[in-house]
Amino acid sequence: MAKKVEKTSREKASTTKKVSKKIKSEDKSKKELDELNLTLGEEKDKYLRLFAEFENYKKRTTKERIELFKTASQDVLLSMIPVLDDFNRANHQLDNNGESNDFDGFKLIFNKFDEALKSNGLIATETLKGDQFDGEIHEAITQISASSDSEKGKIIDIIEVGYQLGDKIIRYPKVIVGK
Repeated sequence: MAKKVEKTSREKASTTKKVSKKIKSEDKSKKELDELNLTLGEEKDKYLRLFAEFENYKKRTTKERIELFKTASQDVLLSMIPVLDDFNRANHQLDNNGESNDFDGFKLIFNKFDEALKSNGLIATETLKGDQFDGEIHEAITQISASSDSEKGKIIDIIEVGYQLGDKIIRYPKVIVGK
């Protein structure tokens, strides 16, 4: 019987060790599970931030690409503006000297050239004599004495027409302002 008691106390001690090991193992597993959940949460946060950053990148590049298409022809159009100015001067000269049928071809070429530039987005800036001078959209070449107080700060003459490509001004109108 003494052997049986010894076995049961050994069994109890062994069972206690097994339970203790099992509890330690469960505590260790729970700790590892908590660490894994924490790591998973951090990785999810990194993923969401990276995804949001990528979405912002796509939107930004799309916007830049659209802007590039709008202004891609800007350099070409800028180089054509002096030619358009020369055409305008010649056309005004013809109008002042009286019309002749000899220049119908010239006027046809002028109209085609003007329409081609307009179809590519080139628009003449609306500036009229007597408008209020605005430094944001006009370039003042000089100031002259105004004949009356009503002409002060107003556009007296337009030296060069300004042009826009879409909403962007690519050449400011050059004007003379009354002082």
